[in-house]
Amino acid sequence: MQQVTDDILQQERYLLYIYTPLCGTCALARTMLDKIESVHQQDIFYEMNASLNPEFMQDYKVESVPCLLIKEGGEIRDKVYAFKSIANIYSYLMDYKPELFATS
Repeated sequence: MQQVTDDILQQERYLLYIYTPLCGTCALARTMLDKIESVHQQDIFYEMNASLNPEFMQDYKVESVPCLLIKEGGEIRDKVYAFKSIANIYSYLMDYKPELFATS
């Protein structure tokens, strides 16, 4: 997972994992995202420490962590707070990152 930068935040499309370091649920969610990236052998998600970015949290109305913020077409399309399972996260990836599932 790559640390998000200001340049990334200006892009039209990204998947942003927002967490705080001492959050146990965040650690569990991160494990799920790490496994997905491992399977696909690529960085899929960017990460942001909510504690270091209070202005972003307020501007984008992020209610809690962990949060998977999905931006597409320059707009926030979804904020996932309940990670539930890897299969649940895949359901979002099928909608927002279908190129991961394209067969050659």
